[in-house]
Amino acid sequence: MASCWKVRLTNEMHITRWDPADGAALSGCKAAWDAAQDIDDPDGSRMTEAVLGGFLRLSFGADPAEAWFVPGTAPGSVTGWYRLCLPDLENLDRASLMIVVHPEHRRQGLGRDLLRHAAGRAAAAGRAVLGGEVRNGSAGDAFAAAVGAKPGVPVTLRRLDLRAAPTEKLARLREEAAAAAAAAGYSLIRWTGPVPAEYQASFAAVLNAYGDAPHDEGEEAQEWDADRVRERAGTAAQVMGLRSYQIAAIHDASGEMAGMTQLGVAPGDPAWGHQGLTAVTRRHRGHRLGLLLKAAMLEWLAEAEPAVERIETGNAAANDRMIAVNDALGFQPVKPDLHSVEFPVREALSL
Repeated sequence: MASCWKVRLTNEMHITRWDPADGAALSGCKAAWDAAQDIDDPDGSRMTEAVLGGFLRLSFGADPAEAWFVPGTAPGSVTGWYRLCLPDLENLDRASLMIVVHPEHRRQGLGRDLLRHAAGRAAAAGRAVLGGEVRNGSAGDAFAAAVGAKPGVPVTLRRLDLRAAPTEKLARLREEAAAAAAAAGYSLIRWTGPVPAEYQASFAAVLNAYGDAPHDEGEEAQEWDADRVRERAGTAAQVMGLRSYQIAAIHDASGEMAGMTQLGVAPGDPAWGHQGLTAVTRRHRGHRLGLLLKAAMLEWLAEAEPAVERIETGNAAANDRMIAVNDALGFQPVKPDLHSVEFPVREALSL
């Protein structure tokens, strides 16, 4: 096993920093999370080990992350773990935390140990607030309430079953949206891999448009420019080994990017498509570009990834426009919903 840093706990367990070279621990973390998801989301997708390994190292925006785990008694087993993301460009007072405890080891104080340890790491990095997400009614929700975490933005989950999707309806929606976009002077481009150099500045503007989306009070929106797009856009997908697909709407008169949508597929789980960001800049809204982009993505996906059966996406519950687009395309709500939570680092340290 790779070298690691261990911290002794009062209950005689160890919290060990995960090393990307430690494949056995990664398998143990995945097994613990899969067992938790079997309770919280039995019909949902599961991260492959390759995707989880990337997720434990950085965010989808390429912010650095670290992971710590508690080894079990059986070789390679893990009783619980956490992933701490430490944004390095915005939100320098905040850290994003995800805690997973294997269902067989819950209600033994492990969650609090992990939270307290994560708070120590966050404090060392100068962070004052821990943020995360929990599913309504889940063990994580109960734990967050028990420690006094503040609930935040509600998030809705939706899934589209392509095996049952009405193809004629999807084709009609795409045609109607394409006609509206063409009449207003827009056309589509698509690519895989890095953002084409000539569109990096416009792509940054579209990413910045996501700052309009509902977010927790005090959370700063990311600020993108061409350099950041070149250095970071798509980095997480590459590290996670995802096949990524991106479609953008171009304003013909100005040549600028008006909106885009992203979708990823993990080679180890080709039956699932994972929706990334969909955004349209403020001055180009009102031309059905969101619907066109997502309908065009479904069309492309049928060609490029015919094994995909289901697509999942999540939106802030207040994001009426995008929810309406998803509903029109046939996405169905997945219950229970989620919501964000926040907890002061200083309070977590004293647990």
